[in-house]
Amino acid sequence: LILHGDIMLQENASNYLLLASLEDEMNGFRDKMRLTARQSQIVSNIAELAKTMKTHPGNVINPFFKRIEEKEHLEGFQTGLEAFVQNLIKRAVVKKKEIDEERAMEEGTDLADVPKDDRLGPGGLDPVEVFESLPASMQDAFESRDTDMLKRALMEMSPEDAE
Repeated sequence: LILHGDIMLQENASNYLLLASLEDEMNGFRDKMRLTARQSQIVSNIAELAKTMKTHPGNVINPFFKRIEEKEHLEGFQTGLEAFVQNLIKRAVVKKKEIDEERAMEEGTDLADVPKDDRLGPGGLDPVEVFESLPASMQDAFESRDTDMLKRALMEMSPEDAE
């Protein structure tokens, strides 16, 4: 940090380390994630200390490490680090699920494979049941995403059925 503090203590470096930690956890590199998370917290703590002291972050590197040598400050840092790591682990699980859902949507996952509770719409309607209740011509139109075919299917229906 003393040699390259002008780069490592920039605001974006902390964000980069945070994202790298998250990526490491998502890819199953727990030990690497912990190391990167620790580095992220060091950079963040130095930046916060610099803000409170109203000075450049490079000026508080040595004071930060001198302070962290004290047991109470080290324990506080370790506690904060562990909370940060646990939050990263939780976020990685959520992020992986989001990515999996995105991929499934891109690949056109069959909604019938999704548990019913997960596919219910805001009004409590099951899209699979609604789709299956439609006439075959409308189902074909929806599957092909053909609006003209959908319009024709609606025009062929009686007004009561169309509603």
